[in-house]
Amino acid sequence: MQELVQGLGLAPFQQRWPWIGPDLQTLRDTFKPPLLPPDQGEPLALAVGDQASLLAMVDPPRPVAPGQRAEPRGLVVLLHGLGGSSEREGLRRMGLSLQAAGFAVWRLNLRGAGPGRPLAPGTYAARCDRDLLPVLLRAREQAGSRPLLGVGISLGGTMLLNAALAAPGALDALVCTSSPLDLARCSQQIEQPRNRVYQRWLLRRLCAQTLADPFGVSAAERWALEGPDRPRTIRAFDAAITAPRWGYRSVEHYYQEASPLPRLLGAHGDGSSDPPALPPTLLLHALDDPWVPVSGAQALAAQSLPGVEVEFTARGGHNGFHGVGDAPLSCWGDQLTVRWLNRLLVR
Repeated sequence: MQELVQGLGLAPFQQRWPWIGPDLQTLRDTFKPPLLPPDQGEPLALAVGDQASLLAMVDPPRPVAPGQRAEPRGLVVLLHGLGGSSEREGLRRMGLSLQAAGFAVWRLNLRGAGPGRPLAPGTYAARCDRDLLPVLLRAREQAGSRPLLGVGISLGGTMLLNAALAAPGALDALVCTSSPLDLARCSQQIEQPRNRVYQRWLLRRLCAQTLADPFGVSAAERWALEGPDRPRTIRAFDAAITAPRWGYRSVEHYYQEASPLPRLLGAHGDGSSDPPALPPTLLLHALDDPWVPVSGAQALAAQSLPGVEVEFTARGGHNGFHGVGDAPLSCWGDQLTVRWLNRLLVR
């Protein structure tokens, strides 16, 4: 869809040396973390029920001149992916790009993640509406008459899609970067031999995050994570921890119910179909993404749903998009997000 990129005045994506290929694009921030300014976000605890809260780091829009206070053009709720937090480099860089464009940003830590770990027991899931919808309601109050926008990186985009489908009108626009639409296929892809190192890295983060719960973990969960049959795959972790914690009968049931693709395609068990009620939505996906299969985004693009735009790049890896001509504190994917949101606001 080069028409979209050209219409936004952005050059087509070209990967930047030496970050050539899907894996180096994916791992660029790990191998060479960007030199970001100190994190000046203000912590905001957001109640989600049962005496639990999620922690957002609140970033104001960047003023045009020193000493001035900028009025936000809108409020962006920005979500990290699996094993991430508000402190991850890619999320912070996206937030800085949005701030520079005049948006206020809430970098949300999902349940159990990052500096929000002490505020809520348990961990998050790909469909966590009972956590996200109270946050979006509070964000709507904070936004007032200004637009409320969602930006999700990887699994964060999946969560926002699920929330938008569950509560039409919760968001005024949504951008999802490298987001899984079919969780079963995603788990199959991450289990491929080429992704063994990725899976081990993600599992270590997920298990450590779970076991560090200050509210405690059950003896059965601890044994499941530390015993001889501890998870060797993301699917096994979801079967042992995520699915039962969020009330699903099995990992298969969790993947089915938490995958937004069937609802996005309007499929129902009785054979009927209805178009989904989504705000204007952009999905960005690289064809060479090593973690998340592109087939879900391709199936969605083939439907030409009203208000839903899907942009594919030949290269870019998983939430990489480190391109020729990138600014020091912004990558091509960040700029696409900012320009797409800008276009919506000036209509």
